[in-house]
Amino acid sequence: MHRFNDRTHHTCSVKCPAKWNASFKSGETYPLIIFSHGLGAFRTLYSAICIELASQGFVVAAVEHRDESASATYYLQDTAVSNAEKQTSGLQQDVWIYYRNLKPGEEEFPLRSKQVHQRAEECIKALNLMLDINDGKKVTNVLSLPFDWSMLKDSIDINQMCMVGHSFGGATAIQSLSKDARFRCGIALDAWMFPLKDEIFSSVHQPLLFINSETFQSVDSILKIKKLDSKVMERKMITIKGSVHQSFPDFTFLTGTFIGKIFKLKGQIDPYTAIGIINKAALAFLQKHLGLQKNFNQWDALVDGQGDYLIPGTNINLPLTQ
Repeated sequence: MHRFNDRTHHTCSVKCPAKWNASFKSGETYPLIIFSHGLGAFRTLYSAICIELASQGFVVAAVEHRDESASATYYLQDTAVSNAEKQTSGLQQDVWIYYRNLKPGEEEFPLRSKQVHQRAEECIKALNLMLDINDGKKVTNVLSLPFDWSMLKDSIDINQMCMVGHSFGGATAIQSLSKDARFRCGIALDAWMFPLKDEIFSSVHQPLLFINSETFQSVDSILKIKKLDSKVMERKMITIKGSVHQSFPDFTFLTGTFIGKIFKLKGQIDPYTAIGIINKAALAFLQKHLGLQKNFNQWDALVDGQGDYLIPGTNINLPLTQ
C-alpha cells in the first residue's frame, strides 16, 4: 500500500496485496466466513479485513445487500425482446438498487428492523450458495468473471463457519446467528445495535466478540450488547483506543491525515495499528471457537482487552444500576 505526501495529496494510491485467479490449494478444507457490510457501504469496502482473513486460510464471502442499505447495487434481470420475425431472444439488463433515505416524518426503527431481517436472510442465502459450490453443484456467475468455481469443491469445513460484519453488518451478524445455528460464532465490528429487537437476544447461542471503536457506541447500544451476556457462552467486548467508526472499512487508508481527520475517516490511532489489532483479535477468537490448529492463540490477550491500545469492555460510562 503506497501513500502520497499528505501536504500535497488528499487521497492515496492503494494496491491490494492479492493475486487474481491464483491457483487454489486443493486437498484441504477451510473455515468459511460470511461478511456483512455497513449502512451505505458495499461488499468490497472491507478488503483490509477480508483479504487478511483469506490470507490466513479462510474462505471469505462478502455480501452486497439488496435491502436499500448499500450505497448502490444491482442484479441482472432477464428480458424478452422480440425480433422482426416475432421470435424472442433472452437478454439481461442491470436493475439498480440505490440507498434509501428516510422519508420526511418516517420513523427509522421499522425500516432498519425490516432491513436487518432481509440482510440476515441474504447472509444465509450466501452461506447456502457457498455450500452448493462446496458440494460441486454448478453455480452460474452472472458477472462472467473467469474463475473456475469447481476448484472450491470439497474445500469448506462445514463445521467451521462464522458471521462477521461491521456497523449495520454487526447487527446483521447477530441477527444471522439467531436465525441459523450453522454459524458457530460471530464477530461484530463496532456494531450498530439500533435495528435489533431485544427478543432475539435469547435466541443467540453462539460465542460473540464485539470489537468497538472509542467514539461510536452509546449508552443505549452498550446496554443492548450487555443483554447478550451469557454465563455459558463466551461473549467478549473490547474497545480500541483512538479509533473511530471508519477505522474498520478501507476508507481509513484512502485519505491523507488532514482530510481523514476532517471527515472522521481516521482516528488518533494509526490506521495500520488499528486494523492489525482488529484482524489479530478476530483470528484469535476464531481459532478458539472454530477449533483451528493454528498459532492465532498468540493474540489471545487482545481478546481480553490487554494491550497498549485496548480497553477491556467499553469506555462508555453506564448507569450504576446496570
